[in-house]
Amino acid sequence: MMTYPELKQQKQLILLDCISGSTAYNLKVAGSDTDKKGVFIMPQNQLYGFNRQEQIANESNDEVYFEIGRFLELLTKNNPNILELLSTPQQFILYKHPLMNLIKAEDFLSKLCLETFAGYAQTQIKKARGLNKKINKPLDSECKSVLDFCYVVQGNGSVPLQAWLSEMGYSQQHCGLTDLAHFRDVYLLYHQSQLTDGSWFRGIISGPDADDVQLSPVPKGIESLAVMNFNKDGYSVYCREYREYKAWEEKRNQLRYQSTLSHGKSYDAKNMMHTFRLLNMAEEIALYREVRVHRNDRDFLLNIRNGEFEFNALMKMVEEKMERIREVYQKSALPDQPNLHKAEDLLIEIRKRFYAGN
Repeated sequence: MMTYPELKQQKQLILLDCISGSTAYNLKVAGSDTDKKGVFIMPQNQLYGFNRQEQIANESNDEVYFEIGRFLELLTKNNPNILELLSTPQQFILYKHPLMNLIKAEDFLSKLCLETFAGYAQTQIKKARGLNKKINKPLDSECKSVLDFCYVVQGNGSVPLQAWLSEMGYSQQHCGLTDLAHFRDVYLLYHQSQLTDGSWFRGIISGPDADDVQLSPVPKGIESLAVMNFNKDGYSVYCREYREYKAWEEKRNQLRYQSTLSHGKSYDAKNMMHTFRLLNMAEEIALYREVRVHRNDRDFLLNIRNGEFEFNALMKMVEEKMERIREVYQKSALPDQPNLHKAEDLLIEIRKRFYAGN
């Protein structure tokens, strides 16, 4: 398989090389990275062998090159990244092989763009909502234990097990549980003081890292002190969310996180900026049949990035925008989907001419 350094050493295989991302969007601000995207073609021998590859990227993944076959395949799916790359403003095209002039974005635009651009926008909203939840409902630094999800039936309701143990002056290590027949995750609870034969209960859990309660043998004739429920499903959901939260905390972009905290809106403003960029581009495709990468709505988009809108207000704007875009696409003369045969013919033509010339 060809690596990124090897591709850079064989520049004759690069068909398109562009500066992309915030620079191409006209949305670059202090601290913005410089991203690059492009298209390459596999060496002919590699094409005929087993080692085909769809894309090549550098270690930081901010430079990505798509193989021409994968590029055209994604183009037929109206992939936003591919349509943007093909429509890169001239000043940000570092190199373009003459064969790439055979591929024109307007020949492939279709009503699929409603799904793809709006779908990408929904992904950005999900990310922004996820950060909103993480900031407004941060999890404890210490993970809760099984005991925090156990409750004792009392009167017509229930009390947390830990509160019940404290009230009784008991520790969980001196308690024992047995199953209560026909009730899922419900147990009869006993205490060491009830034993007179020198035996011991095992405790409700085996230790702080336990992921379930444990049962103890109980001599016949001993009455239970309480009925206890372990909310096992709730504990499982909490553990998954806790792992996700800790992974996010470890991997989060600290600069963007601090920016989010500084504007005080508790959502990832950059995600929301791209949400509206994608929705606006989707609308422009239906209205003008072109992909406008350079954003003339820069001021509005940067206002979003700077946290000048409340999250709920943005959500309302998204709903209104989506309703308007759906109407535009219903009236649009765009085809339902791109012409797959045209794309395949182009791929064959480009490969033939490139390999013949090399």
